[in-house]
Amino acid sequence: MQYDKFQIPDADQILPGRPQPMEISGVHFVNGNPIKEPFPEDTEVALFGMGCFWGAERLFWETEGVFATAVGYTDGATENPNYDEVCSGRTGHAEVVKVVYDPTVVSYAELLGLFWDRHDPTQGMRQGNDIGSQYRSCIFCYTETQKKAAEASKAAIQEALDTKNRGRITTEISMAPEFYYAEEYHQQYMAKNKEAVCPLLRNPMHD
Repeated sequence: MQYDKFQIPDADQILPGRPQPMEISGVHFVNGNPIKEPFPEDTEVALFGMGCFWGAERLFWETEGVFATAVGYTDGATENPNYDEVCSGRTGHAEVVKVVYDPTVVSYAELLGLFWDRHDPTQGMRQGNDIGSQYRSCIFCYTETQKKAAEASKAAIQEALDTKNRGRITTEISMAPEFYYAEEYHQQYMAKNKEAVCPLLRNPMHD
């Protein structure tokens, strides 16, 4: 049976998953900081989906003020999914990057700016050649303040896109659902695999 990767699956198509969380080291490969809670009290957490999470994670870990990053899956129905399940289109999850940051060094508004600037938020269930619901553009918020800031930034970006006839933003903005860590080999993938290429490392909105 074929499943439409451009649609969130129906309830009877969802894979069951498993109760066991993904086993990972919990240590950031680049800076050695923890990527699982507890985080330092003076940090905050943001969650972004902007296509393939490999390049997206690198963009954020290279940003001054970011304490740690991790990749994973969220906004779906399958419990503790793995990568193959997510890519099947039968979990409903999006690939996302968790960003743990010091707000006294880098603001949430600056992280939003990086998010909007480094992917095309008008493509729906895809990002470039990466096709499927797991690549959808999304912002998941941990506070109402984050949500208001995200919605205001979306409106501003849409206004800018309208002047260029670039289409309507499809980015979903909602409160953060449960985050499931991706497999260890996905964590900080671009640092572990020096030859890896990701289109997010250029600027698709300025093409």
